[in-house]
Formats: sequence, structure tokens, C-alpha cells
Amino acid sequence: MSTPQTLTPTETQPPETKLAAGRRRRQGGSSWGRALRRDWQLYSLAVLPLLFFLVFRYAPMIGNIIAFRKFEPGGNIFGEEWVGLRYVKLFLNDPTFWNVFTNTLVLGGLTLLFCFPLPIVLALLLNEVRKRALKRFLQSVTYLPHFLSIVIVAGLVMQITSIDGPINALLGYIGSEKISFMQDPDWFRTIYVGSEVWQTVGWGTILYLAALTTIDDQLYEAARMDGAGRWRQIWHVTLPGIRPTAVTLLILNIGTFMAVGFEKVFLLYNPLTYPTADVISTYVYRMGLEASNFSYAAAIGLFEALVGLVLILSANVISRRTVGTSLW
Repeated sequence: MSTPQTLTPTETQPPETKLAAGRRRRQGGSSWGRALRRDWQLYSLAVLPLLFFLVFRYAPMIGNIIAFRKFEPGGNIFGEEWVGLRYVKLFLNDPTFWNVFTNTLVLGGLTLLFCFPLPIVLALLLNEVRKRALKRFLQSVTYLPHFLSIVIVAGLVMQITSIDGPINALLGYIGSEKISFMQDPDWFRTIYVGSEVWQTVGWGTILYLAALTTIDDQLYEAARMDGAGRWRQIWHVTLPGIRPTAVTLLILNIGTFMAVGFEKVFLLYNPLTYPTADVISTYVYRMGLEASNFSYAAAIGLFEALVGLVLILSANVISRRTVGTSLW
């Protein structure tokens, strides 16, 4: 007498159900290929950006190996011999490095302090302008500095703050002594942050203005019905509406906290302003390209990148746990 066989759930299904399930599995397995064939024109637009990051961002990471090897120009591109943490110990015991590190923190902190909230304030002010022509004019005026080359901006700053510039001419007119702004270390941070605000704040309002358009008008209507004025509407409706955008941009800004703009600092500073103007990126440039100490410069650059990585990871975790918004 034969033992009755137990049928699996798949075997008990009708033939039509089996065929449909098989088609779904085949379609699911080739969904990426079908999407690529269908939208290959769109995917082709990503080829050049991916190549850019591959060639100029990821491939150069291999060169970080010389931070732990002794590198000599004209020799092996990966260094001649392994020296371990020798160059790390050198810059950690270098007083000049710690002065440069402090300058980087101060400039990065001041830039974040002023250049992050001001675009939000400007976006809120522009959002209150009801005349469309005036609003477009103000937007164009505030956006314009972003499109100027950093070389042009540095030239304008140097001309305005020079001994014969308009600021010193105004000081002479009111009877004050002229100030050598570009030769005085105490003025460099003010000049740098001021020029950074002028150049970037207007452009930074674009994302916030776009976020403001996504806020439901019914929320403002409900707030008005509850007796809320303009300030309370901004505090309870507008700011919560743009909070995800603001938090995302804050995390990105914190990630680039240590990467204070090399170009502008390099164009504006001079040996007289090194005590407050010299930052990690300019110090790496002088050590690497001018002094040909490539391994030492690579070790400092790697340290800067690690600090930036820790900052962005920490900011992302704190943001996710406090406000529920994060990059990942």
C-alpha cells in the first residue's frame, strides 16, 4: 500500500497561477535591464558625472598611501619605503599645524554661523514681497555675486579694502586714520566672512524658496483663523515646512566645515596675515607643492578628510535622533 504524497503549495496552484508567478519572477529579475533599455537616454546623462567622480574623486584616493610611505619625486608613485605613522606624528607635534588647524576651525565656524541662517532669513523676506517685478529684481540682484569668479571677487575685495580704496577714503573724509586691511591679521576673518556672505547668501535662498512653494496654503489659512499674525505664521507654519531642507543643508555644510575655501583664502592672504588666514588647505599647498614634502602634505590632507567624515556622520546621527530628518 503506497504512502500518500504531500503536495507543496506551488504544486497545488492552478497552471495559470504558476505561469503568472513565473512571468513575474522573470520580469522582476530583469527589471533593471528593462529600465535601462527603456530609459537609456536618461541614464546616459549620468555617464559623464560618474566618470568625473571616478577620475577626480575616487581614483586619487589611492594616492593617500604616500601618507604612510616615504615619497620622493621621480621615484615610485606609491612611495619608496613604509614609514607608518611618522608623518602623522610630525604634524601632530608641529605648532604651526595646530595654529593652522585653529584658523580652519574659526573660519569654518564663522562661515557656518553667518552663511547658513542668512539664506533662510533672506528667503523669508523675499517670500513676503508681493509685487512680482520687485521680487524678481531682488532675486536677480542677490543671485548675481554667485556667478562672479572667485578671482574677480578677490580683486574687488582687495580694491575696496586697499589704502586708496573707498573704505579708507571714507575714513579719511570723517577724520579717521587709514587702515591697511589686507596687511592686518585682525581684519582678515572679517573680510573673508563678509565677502563669503555677499557671494553665497543670495544663491543659497533658491532651495528655501522652492521649499516654501510646497507648503500648503490651507495651513496659513487655518493659522489666520486661529488668530496667528505674520510672525506666528512664520514660526509655526513656514519654518517647520522648510525644516527638512534646512537640516539637510546644515548636514552638508557641516561635512565641508573643514574644507574652507582654498581659492579665496589663497588669493586674499599674504605672509603678514598668516597668523589668522593660513588654513589647512593652504598649508597643505605650501608643504606639498612649494616645499615638495608630498608625504607630509598627504598625511595632513588625510587627517582633514577624516575629521570632515566624522563631522558629517555625527551631524547625520544627531539630526536623525533629534528632528527625525537625515541624509541616510
